[in-house]
Amino acid sequence: GVVKLQELIERTNSSESTIRRDLVQLENENKLRRVHGGAAYVHGNQLEPSYIEKTAKNIKEKQAIAKYASELIQDGDSIYLDAGTTTQELIPYLDHKGLTVVTNGVNLIEPILEKGITTYLIGGVLKPSTKALIGSRALSSLNLYRFDKCFLGVNGIDLKYGFTTPDPEEALIKQTAMSLAKETYILADHTKFNEVSFSKISSLKDVTLITDNGLTKSELISYQEHINIKVVTT
Repeated sequence: GVVKLQELIERTNSSESTIRRDLVQLENENKLRRVHGGAAYVHGNQLEPSYIEKTAKNIKEKQAIAKYASELIQDGDSIYLDAGTTTQELIPYLDHKGLTVVTNGVNLIEPILEKGITTYLIGGVLKPSTKALIGSRALSSLNLYRFDKCFLGVNGIDLKYGFTTPDPEEALIKQTAMSLAKETYILADHTKFNEVSFSKISSLKDVTLITDNGLTKSELISYQEHINIKVVTT
């Protein structure tokens, strides 16, 4: 069900760049799904994992990323928290004074309120799988605010295709939040690298990417040529 990139290189006597291009083409034809370090067989339609499924994955890495991200926040900041499992891990570290949070994540509301933080939930249609508010009303509501810092999660990070996510409407919400913030931080563990989802959020520029130390040295160097990356130890 899963094949490693290195195994494909050895079996076909081909270069890494050739194999990567072939995997992109095969993924576009829905014949496989690219995963970190290789590819996986597609069982039927490629569906976005549920919020519960995402919550159970890479917890240690997400917590380390979130802790580092929290140290970038200052007292009195207004921040946007994306609906996501890594951004949710940021909440326990939000002990700053005078903080204001805006979010489209329904699951984030209760833990934020428990911290006594002034919180704004944007409107919109609730997407059941990710518990995110999306749609035209969400965009209208979001555009009422401006942020010092924006923290987003993504499903894929790729040198060619940039940051991606499965849902075009969620991608639009993320794009808009980025445009309304002075600084944008992408919170993503190493398994999101060399992955491509259906909808593009942005190219690898004008943001800071915070990840864990699970990437190989060569992978890290190749991405650092295109984007500012902060690596945290897990």
